[in-house]
Amino acid sequence: MSLTRRQTTMLGLLGLSGCASKSLWPATGKYGTRREVRPNIVLIVFEDMSQRIRAFGDPIARTPWLDAFAEQSVLYPNAFATSGVCAPSRSSLITGVHQQTLGTHHMRTKSPMKGLDAGGPIDYEAVPPPSVKAFPELLRMEGYYTSNNGKTDYQFGDPFTVWDKNGHGADWSGRRNKQPFFAMFNILETHEGYIWPEDRESDDPLINSITEINRRDLRGKRRLIDADEVRIPPYLPNTPIVRRDLATHYDNIAFAERKAGDIVAKLDAEGLLDDTVIIVTTDHGDGLPRMKRTVYDSGIKVPLMVRLPKTKRAGTVDPRLVSFVDLAPTILGLAGADAPPFIQGRDFLNGPLRHYIFAAADRHDEVPGRTKAVRDARFKYIRNCRPDLAVLQHLKFRDALPTMQEIWRLAAKDTLTPEARRLVTAPSSREELYDTVADPDEVRNLVRDNQYQHVLSRLRNAMDAWIICTGDLSAIPERDMVEAMWPRSKQPKTAPPLISVEDNRAILSGDTPGSSIGYSVDNLDASRWIIYAGPVIIHSGMTIKAKAIRYGYAESDTVTYNIV
Repeated sequence: MSLTRRQTTMLGLLGLSGCASKSLWPATGKYGTRREVRPNIVLIVFEDMSQRIRAFGDPIARTPWLDAFAEQSVLYPNAFATSGVCAPSRSSLITGVHQQTLGTHHMRTKSPMKGLDAGGPIDYEAVPPPSVKAFPELLRMEGYYTSNNGKTDYQFGDPFTVWDKNGHGADWSGRRNKQPFFAMFNILETHEGYIWPEDRESDDPLINSITEINRRDLRGKRRLIDADEVRIPPYLPNTPIVRRDLATHYDNIAFAERKAGDIVAKLDAEGLLDDTVIIVTTDHGDGLPRMKRTVYDSGIKVPLMVRLPKTKRAGTVDPRLVSFVDLAPTILGLAGADAPPFIQGRDFLNGPLRHYIFAAADRHDEVPGRTKAVRDARFKYIRNCRPDLAVLQHLKFRDALPTMQEIWRLAAKDTLTPEARRLVTAPSSREELYDTVADPDEVRNLVRDNQYQHVLSRLRNAMDAWIICTGDLSAIPERDMVEAMWPRSKQPKTAPPLISVEDNRAILSGDTPGSSIGYSVDNLDASRWIIYAGPVIIHSGMTIKAKAIRYGYAESDTVTYNIV
């Protein structure tokens, strides 16, 4: 597909000139490939939580730790996930690439929850373009120790090359002396499922399993928010059940923030705090209907705070637009590494300002859909590629939430407000346009208002240019996409790495395009594979073990090389 003159002009405004479906913005590394003093980096990601923090202007939030952290940080009030649901959003965060470029746009490719139909043609893992790597793997190539406390959910598998340590309790403690580290922590207790009642019994094993998890993980939680305090947006029913769910969500946030506090306290106790950049955000917006799984601000607008070493720029507010695809190049920049060409984001600490952010929603579990959004500092344009579908459809997991049950109950009685009724009614609007300043709840569609036609035209062109540049796999039927990635519905297997020896060096190479290689030497620390970043110095009698992985493929067999 070729670009029109108008779209080419739009690419220039977006910083996309010369884009050929591989990178939205060229890397503009400030530090070169390395610098001598590199900070540690900690990324804390809460689940299913919008800006319900007092420091971000929410008057009823009970978030003393997050508020204190905000005073030491730079606040970004205009930060956005690329999706209103976790797996597609997390895949973009960890790669710096939009999910429809990766093939990770459906939620989800696999369904680990018992009793929940994935909705796709088969259980599969997406196969991103061969150049794409998760940024923690790139940090390992730069000498960083990388860890993650268990949750990945990137939908292209869990490549063994991404993390030095991945699992419950993982942190920076396994690194070498003075080795810089990147540690990612996922805080789960703000997730949609934790809003479910903790005293509910059911014949449904899925509901019972979530109830047991809530009883275990929320033990000791205090009830802080009175249901009468909460503000109910006009698209939700203003009933006691909905109020209780939203109050529960606030209580969960107050309960969960202590985990972030424990992480920072440990850094401080070990004398690492002044040498560490700490980033706090969430994986997308709130876990309530018309919030989670949508491209409205309630689903994609997130808090973002960055605490710099020695609290530089503490207490400042940066109003720039930030997208989740910007986290990868920003973190690489902090480490002194240039962002590779495949990355579609920009360094929001040192790079130029954005004009737009983009988001998308596709299949959610068993429910089909395809929606795109573009937003500037004020206006949001939404394109519904499936206007035959209602915004809210019956979805097993979401339907277990009392608020969703309340919506269906009132819909059956035809007593929903017009704003709420629109969400459960098909067909929906093919296009939507909102002034997010005058109408932050996004309930007054301006698409037919003559006063805003120039805005509508501009945002349409921005979206068209973005779709062309990102290589939009959401336009392909999922079954066809999976067949192209996994021929005959069978996962491809990565070829084992090859070795060549010259001048006392072992050179490893992959026979599968895009494969990453890990190795171990003489069985030292065989539980951790060293990321291959260049020739290995060898000596007679040495044994090298190696294996390879391409994202989305099965990993290769392990091969052993004996140096004679």
